[in-house]
Amino acid sequence: MAEEFACSICGQEHSGLLSDWAFTLPDEVWAIPEPERSEVARFTNDLCQCGERYFIRCVLEVPFNDKEGFFGWGAWAEVEWGVFERYLELYDDDGRSEPPQNGKLANDLSEYGHTIGVPVLIQFRDATKRPAIELLPTDQSLLAIEQRQGIDQVRCHDIVGRLTR
Repeated sequence: MAEEFACSICGQEHSGLLSDWAFTLPDEVWAIPEPERSEVARFTNDLCQCGERYFIRCVLEVPFNDKEGFFGWGAWAEVEWGVFERYLELYDDDGRSEPPQNGKLANDLSEYGHTIGVPVLIQFRDATKRPAIELLPTDQSLLAIEQRQGIDQVRCHDIVGRLTR
């Protein structure tokens, strides 16, 4: 029997194992009380500016190693103004030929401990996909190891179980 889950974006029930988890905003921006948030930050589903800080919503893919696909973390990356500006220029275009850009994770992926500020590389993609986050090759954290080696369905189920408690 297929498992069902309530989508955190649309609120609808879906069948099958949850294979992604999205953050609405960078954690620090989300922590600002709602009445003040829109006064100090400008944001859409893909972009956020809070003072002189810039964020891009990306996807950190952890591939499955026992079937096709991946578990996708819809996480935010903090970037320098130049990277943010370049992403704005390419927003409706294909950015796959751009070199990877430096950033830092802006969400705590609870399954992996404290991840805010972890250095990452951001690869722009075509206009239909959010940029991809890759952890640095020198990163030896569990998240980096799982991104490189993949996870099986048992591990995915464990992650989903912890996230939806």
